[in-house]
Amino acid sequence: MMDSKKVCLIVGAGDLDGAVLRRRSSDFVIAADGGMKYLAEAGMTADLVVGDFDSLGYRPEHPNIIYHPPEKDDTDTMLAVKEGFSRGFRIFLIYAGLGGRLDHTVANMQTLSYIAEHGGRGYLVGGSSVCTVIKDGEAVFDAANSGMISVFCNGETAEGVSISGLKYEVENVELGSDFPLGASNEFMGKKAVVSVKKGRLLIIWQQREFYPV
Repeated sequence: MMDSKKVCLIVGAGDLDGAVLRRRSSDFVIAADGGMKYLAEAGMTADLVVGDFDSLGYRPEHPNIIYHPPEKDDTDTMLAVKEGFSRGFRIFLIYAGLGGRLDHTVANMQTLSYIAEHGGRGYLVGGSSVCTVIKDGEAVFDAANSGMISVFCNGETAEGVSISGLKYEVENVELGSDFPLGASNEFMGKKAVVSVKKGRLLIIWQQREFYPV
């Protein structure tokens, strides 16, 4: 049985935007199409390469590669996530999935929802921001976090939403997807918890270097 704390690290072809690639020896690293170039620049090697390679511009040489035709339903990032799930991973750290084309950013946020719906936790890391989606659960932030954090309903009405340890706190409220009530909260130098009893929340916060623990 796989250690539930092991991370599937996925590098996409979007804008890395100054984010620093980090990995641990136990991570399983997947290059999604043009993510290979970022790994090469960081001196890192992919364990698996997937995609249609339209972003990369050529089909690379690699001992473990899965090629998909461009006419497909899944994005390259989603293909990588599904490969991670099939190998038993439940924690996904996705680089180069924010910034660049807005439609790709939205697609990757929907991928976070897919991960949450399938019992995992995904994180998009880019520039100075991190995004995650939680379902019927909680996200905990330690006192070292600073800056802004926003919490949005992700899907149907989120019920039993509680926020503690941030500038604006709430307990057992509902958040809808038609009003951005949770935008622009702030860390206050203490442990913070965002939770939801039923539904999904998209959480976006400021942090340049991130690794799930």
